[in-house]
Amino acid sequence: MNITSKTILRIALGALIAVLLSGCGFQLAGSRPLPEPLQTPYIEVVAPYRVSAPPLEVSLRTLLQRRGARVKDSSADAGAVIRLSDLNEARQVLTIGTDSKVLEFLLVTRVTYQVNAGDKVLVPPDTLSLSRSYSFSAQQVLAKDAEEARLQEYIQTELAQLILLRMEAVMGHGPDLPSPVLSAAPTSEPATSAAATDAPASSPGATTQP
Repeated sequence: MNITSKTILRIALGALIAVLLSGCGFQLAGSRPLPEPLQTPYIEVVAPYRVSAPPLEVSLRTLLQRRGARVKDSSADAGAVIRLSDLNEARQVLTIGTDSKVLEFLLVTRVTYQVNAGDKVLVPPDTLSLSRSYSFSAQQVLAKDAEEARLQEYIQTELAQLILLRMEAVMGHGPDLPSPVLSAAPTSEPATSAAATDAPASSPGATTQP
């Protein structure tokens, strides 16, 4: 393998930057230590019925584990209980063509979360809502049904990321996130981050409700 001097210099500069950032206390997103209660959490999903764990629960569990958390199977020995409730998915007509046929649907997913440690409320109840739009064609019903299912799963994954960021912010271990409504024109293209506070006008909206 022929390693040029430029390659060696690039590697050396990268290592130097990493050392300097580490020395000044800078940590990349996702590498910060979790608040202590979230290091051993239990995820409680309140739902009238369910066959399997919703994507939101699976994604949140995965995110926590990637950050070093040991997600418990019982609340008895957990440092905190993350309670997810009122998970609701809705589909609304967004655009209708001149022939009165639906051209676009808007998918809206809403969930309420809170964090408790025994009788102590660590994160008060908060409701988050995300929406995505997608085009519809009566000639491609099966394909569009599959697209809708994938989009709903994607929305719940984004909600999990946003919930974790907000839990950290409230508990003082993460970036401050604004509580006002974050709204923008819906789009059929997934956004790169559900927690972006300066999203462009074409990105989907994230709504925080009291």
